Amino acid sequence: MLGFNGLGVMGAPMCRNLAAKSGQEVRAYDSDLDALAQMDESGVTPAESLRDVAEHADIVFLSLPGGSQVNAVCLGAGSLLTHLKPGGLVVDFSTTPVNLAREVSARFLARGIQFVDAPVARTREAATDGTLSVMVGGPEKVFTRIKPLLECVASDITHCGGPGAGQAMKLVNNLVLFQNVVALAEALALIRHAGVDPKLAFEVLSKGSADSFALRNHGMKAMLNDAYPEKAFSTEYALKDIRYALRLGEEAGLFLYGADNAKETLKKAIRAGYGKAYFPVLAKVVATPHAPVKGAGKKKGG
Repeated sequence: MLGFNGLGVMGAPMCRNLAAKSGQEVRAYDSDLDALAQMDESGVTPAESLRDVAEHADIVFLSLPGGSQVNAVCLGAGSLLTHLKPGGLVVDFSTTPVNLAREVSARFLARGIQFVDAPVARTREAATDGTLSVMVGGPEKVFTRIKPLLECVASDITHCGGPGAGQAMKLVNNLVLFQNVVALAEALALIRHAGVDPKLAFEVLSKGSADSFALRNHGMKAMLNDAYPEKAFSTEYALKDIRYALRLGEEAGLFLYGADNAKETLKKAIRAGYGKAYFPVLAKVVATPHAPVKGAGKKKGG
């Protein structure tokens, strides 16, 4: 039997795909009882608690908001560490700090339980379609064991290395994505100022060296349509992930200037009231005119 904990925006469709495609019973739990009730028609068995999942499942999947939740579910009071039997396996789809993934892996291994970090990339639509990208950190033997299950939720599955390697790749992925989205927001503001049709401009960008996943998805689908729904990948979640990436940079002795700029832009969007909105909404604050810097554009001594 498979277990699943965390039925949010990404977790719910992944859980449904596992139930539909794996050929195994899936027992799921979420502290949000409304989210749990919505799984009734998906062939998913609702669990009464995290313990209920741990005591019935051989493999438990997690899709949680961030590091603090993963730490609590894996290592806290009444956690998986307490209730899983030796020989069990935990697959974490969440995005967390690299060091936490390594710590959880070591703690579980000491109890005879395997753990792999397997954060996912791409959109809510990809989660529904089962076309996510999964980046896996853990032993090769465990990766081989879980790959058929990962194929139920993803079209691209990459073994990135040992414990923490999947999280490292996810943070780097998001670091690049968020900076791309900031650049697109700046481009859109300039395009509008210049009087160029934004749709035409983004189509031109897509035909040249500025083309990207961010342009075709976050730019064309969200920014051009002014569509920033809640219950998508929020500005608050994006800020969490960029902070994890900056923390990894600090551990490497690096200051990541582009990532820090993205962080400050996301913080500005949250202060403007867009914390729960789909994170490309940062385009709204980038487009806000600023007073010119005193003395800007003047020559020295002029």
